[in-house]
Parts: sequence; C-alpha cells; structure tokens
Amino acid sequence: MLGHINAVANLAVKDLAAARRFYEDTLGLTQVDAEGDEVVVYRSGNTRLNVYRSAFAGTNQATAVTWSVDGDIERLVAALKAKGVRFEHYDMPDTRLEGDIHVMGDMKVAWFKDPDGNILNLIND
Repeated sequence: MLGHINAVANLAVKDLAAARRFYEDTLGLTQVDAEGDEVVVYRSGNTRLNVYRSAFAGTNQATAVTWSVDGDIERLVAALKAKGVRFEHYDMPDTRLEGDIHVMGDMKVAWFKDPDGNILNLIND
C-alpha cells in the first residue's frame, strides 16, 4: 500500500535557528520549504527532512535519520569532523571502532548528534 510512496523524516528541535545552521551549513542540506518560524523542510537526495520546533526535542534515544553513503563514509566523516561534528562511540558486540567509524564485518557506521541531541548516522553497507 505505501511501499511506492516516499517517506519523510521528522526531527524535533528546540532552537530552529541553531538547527538551520547545522543542517544547512554543517550538513549541506538545501531548504525547499518553510512554515513560518516553526518548520523548515530540507531536501536530501530524493527525500525530504522536516525540522520542526518542539518541546520534546532531543528526547529520542535512538537513531532518527540514516544516510546510506555507498563507500564514501571515511571522506564524509573527515569532512564533518572538520566542520566541528563530534561523533558518538558505542560499545557494541562484534564491533570494532576505527577512529569514529564502527565496523561490523563489511558494514561501517558513524553516529553523531544534531544540536538538540537527535541521533543521526552515516552507513556504508
């Protein structure tokens, strides 16, 4: 029923101005729409990401958005780190940490947070 329709990620933030700086300047996303001072819509590839103001910002303790980066993870991690992004390190079974990248067999993952603590990641699988 919904398998052929694009989905949209929604991220709650407290400070929309800080979120704009992060998503536009740090991550390089392009704004495609906005609803006043409450919602900013970004394009990421063929999908959209809604960033909206909420009192519940940063309360999710799980990954909220994943970018599949097709073999480019090392370059992207280095570029984001150069822009001040701090990567998260997690202790997980059968996983080794290579710098800021978690390696699980052939899969590589790097986690980081936005200014409100939303957990984002890059995956090269």
